[in-house]
Amino acid sequence: MTLATEIVGKTKDFFIQIGDLSYFAGRFFKEVVKRPFELKELLRQCYHMGVRSLFLVGLTGFIIGLVLTLQSRPTLIEFGAVSWMPNMVGISIVREIGPVITALICAGRIASGIGAELGSMRVTEQIDAMEVSGTNPFKYLVVTRILATTLMLPLLVVFGDLIALYGSALVENLKGNVSFQLYFNTVFDALSYGDLIPATVKSFFFGFVIGLVGCYKGYYSKKGTSGVGLAANTAVVMASLLLFVVDFIAVFVSDIFYEL
Repeated sequence: MTLATEIVGKTKDFFIQIGDLSYFAGRFFKEVVKRPFELKELLRQCYHMGVRSLFLVGLTGFIIGLVLTLQSRPTLIEFGAVSWMPNMVGISIVREIGPVITALICAGRIASGIGAELGSMRVTEQIDAMEVSGTNPFKYLVVTRILATTLMLPLLVVFGDLIALYGSALVENLKGNVSFQLYFNTVFDALSYGDLIPATVKSFFFGFVIGLVGCYKGYYSKKGTSGVGLAANTAVVMASLLLFVVDFIAVFVSDIFYEL
């Protein structure tokens, strides 16, 4: 097989997967408005994906705030602009770094978990058994998980942003003798609705992408234990790539609105 043939085959497989994923998303929007509404399962998934991710998201955010401030502080001191540290860190974390890093962390934890869970259910024929018994497995397994990730990720982003800002404020308090109250007052004065609204809106799309890809890879997992591992692995990779695509589209659209 020549290199050109392999590239063509990979490209064809990629677009086929995009088409299947689009059909999968369309099926989700069709099923989400139908009864019965699995509220109990939805709440269980929200707890599993939201509350159990708090420690990982908080720890990551805290380290990001520390590192960003420690790396930026010498350069700002050199230019005599260290007083702009809260403004720079606050806008950077809220607008871009916080949502993207939190989404990538959740893609690694949640998308792989969903892919492995649904993949193992497909391999052990539990999904087939649900279909035979008259239960709608797509409604119970897929819709609830996608809704849970869509609802929980913005809350995780807000939590991660606050912890990251606290980490940055801690560095400024220890190295620059800046009080926590002054630091956070400066950050909130620098932020505007134009910073908060786009970041919040794209967080919902990030959560939707993570849940959609994880469920798609797991729901259509191939037979065998190797299929479960492949579903978990490819779910993380594909979700991470689509997150960057969605982020680019969100930034591009928000820039258009700013120009208007």
